[in-house]
Amino acid sequence: MDFIVKMAIGCVAGFAITLILLHFLPGEKIILGHDRGRKFAQGAEVNIGKPTGVGFYFILVFLIVTSVICFIVEPLSSGKGLFESGNAVSGLGFGLLAILAEMVTGWLDDRSKKPWNEYVKGALDVVVSLIAALICVHFFGTRVYIAITGTYFDIHPVLFYILTVILFIVSINATNATDGIDGLSGTLSLLAVFTTFLMGFMAGSLIDANSILVTIVFVPAILAYLIYNFNPSKMLMGDAGSRSLGLFIGFFLVYCRVPFLYLLVGLPFLCDGGISILKITVGRLTKKKIILFKNITTPLHDELRKNRKFSVKRVWLVLVLIAGMLDFIYVFVSSALRLFGAV
Repeated sequence: MDFIVKMAIGCVAGFAITLILLHFLPGEKIILGHDRGRKFAQGAEVNIGKPTGVGFYFILVFLIVTSVICFIVEPLSSGKGLFESGNAVSGLGFGLLAILAEMVTGWLDDRSKKPWNEYVKGALDVVVSLIAALICVHFFGTRVYIAITGTYFDIHPVLFYILTVILFIVSINATNATDGIDGLSGTLSLLAVFTTFLMGFMAGSLIDANSILVTIVFVPAILAYLIYNFNPSKMLMGDAGSRSLGLFIGFFLVYCRVPFLYLLVGLPFLCDGGISILKITVGRLTKKKIILFKNITTPLHDELRKNRKFSVKRVWLVLVLIAGMLDFIYVFVSSALRLFGAV
């Protein structure tokens, strides 16, 4: 089958199937939970009772459509010889299974009558991250590209493994913490994945055409979800969506060989949700003897809503514009440097 046709099928299927499932929410009473509210989240009361955990639908659509397009409908080249270690396409398949596992753990929490203990969720995140990082080291090798320069270097496998585990855990939790404003986590995830795709392609690391198909399915699926999640939202992705999105962002960065790009594409997540996690962690480790960001309500979107009196739509617009500008500037500067031969 022609590659363009495969792209078209993936794009249309990702969007249409997600849109239909979210419109009808089949099996809602069995599959989904309902938002319980968050004790300290600004404006969380408006979401109480809304269907949550719909990440179950769009993540499942993304995984199934991607798998069918990449591995069943005339599979592409295995990637052997192009990557430093193993079989890149096999690694992609196992990576998708790890994302499925992360989605399932989040979904089970979403539909439970009582929220899971955060230490249990944290332990599950660590287990999935350890496995996903092992997949990356074995199948993709440890070569890393610096997108802005087009140069690359190899990292010792043990160090690469440790850094990858940290990347996955941070990305999972920062993305999850950002999911407190309608449309925010989904939109920031779109920007992160699309920028990763561009920079991976620019650096020459996107040599596996399946990476294009992954992106072409992911973007429409998330766009379909955002139709129902923009303010005022009708449904919420829950941990099933946010935690698996976080793992996918980290995994895709490694797959495209630009993991350090998370310092840019992940910056909005780190500034919004990451500082909240850091504040809580330091406070607990020091038994509240050290409280970071005392005068700032975290996550940052709560600071903007509670203390700056921003509306939900304004918070979304400000954070997305900042993230988009950072990504655009980086892509533009990288393109200019490579175009004019400055690097």
